[in-house]
Amino acid sequence: MGTTHTGSVTMFMTLQIASRFAFTCDEPTSVLLQFEAAQLPEQEVLEASTTVKGAETFNRIAAQNGVGELVSLEAIGRIEVSYEARVKPIRKSAPLEGLTAIPAHKLPSEAVPYLLDSRYCRAEDFHALVESEFDGTQGGARIAAIRDWIAENFTYSPGASGPSTDATDSFIAREGVCRDYAHVLVTLARASTIPARYIACYAPGVTPQDFHAVAEVFLADRAGNEGGNTEGSWHLVDATGMAQLDNVVKIGVGRDAADVSFATSFGPMQFEFSAVDVT
Repeated sequence: MGTTHTGSVTMFMTLQIASRFAFTCDEPTSVLLQFEAAQLPEQEVLEASTTVKGAETFNRIAAQNGVGELVSLEAIGRIEVSYEARVKPIRKSAPLEGLTAIPAHKLPSEAVPYLLDSRYCRAEDFHALVESEFDGTQGGARIAAIRDWIAENFTYSPGASGPSTDATDSFIAREGVCRDYAHVLVTLARASTIPARYIACYAPGVTPQDFHAVAEVFLADRAGNEGGNTEGSWHLVDATGMAQLDNVVKIGVGRDAADVSFATSFGPMQFEFSAVDVT
């Protein structure tokens, strides 16, 4: 469970995170890394330690939407990254079904970019499908229906997809990993005119344990205010069903996986391994 309740007191759990990965670059190559838990109002990083062996340079820059940081480095030879952290999520998930959508023309500026097509999520191809498949639903109820439809119709299959697989490919194949599930949910949400973004995260209970991916949708804070009050917030959704959403630790956010890959190379790279443990 994400939280423990004792009387009127809510106690949040602390997660221990450890991740390692390594890669080799035969010539000087610029690399962007994003693997550290973000310090956010909804999650407190109690302590953290990062070690990067073999890098020529090491700089930190703000990540997208100010969620987390990117590590920018010049790599030559073998690079090994080790990260350990203790993080306390302090998030309470709201039932999606009770939340309404905000009309596109009343969305705040932070949400508008997440209505648009992106590299792996071409929502324009799915407008007719969402209106026929999920007819009669809207807002949070539409998102819940999309989540459940993906869970029922897709097979979690490691190795079934690769770096170039997009949401359309996954929709046709009806299989993939968390990255693919998140891309399809983001795409179908955007096709429903609901802002949706991709979340790179750590989460206990994921099998096999690895960097995880979920979606996040922007909905009105209270039911019944569609067309009126435009206050809204982001809500996590995991179509794989593996993540305990109250215990998700965000690394970064983006339009899709291209924005928040834990390793982005601007030259040839030979990836060696990655290992993640969240308890």
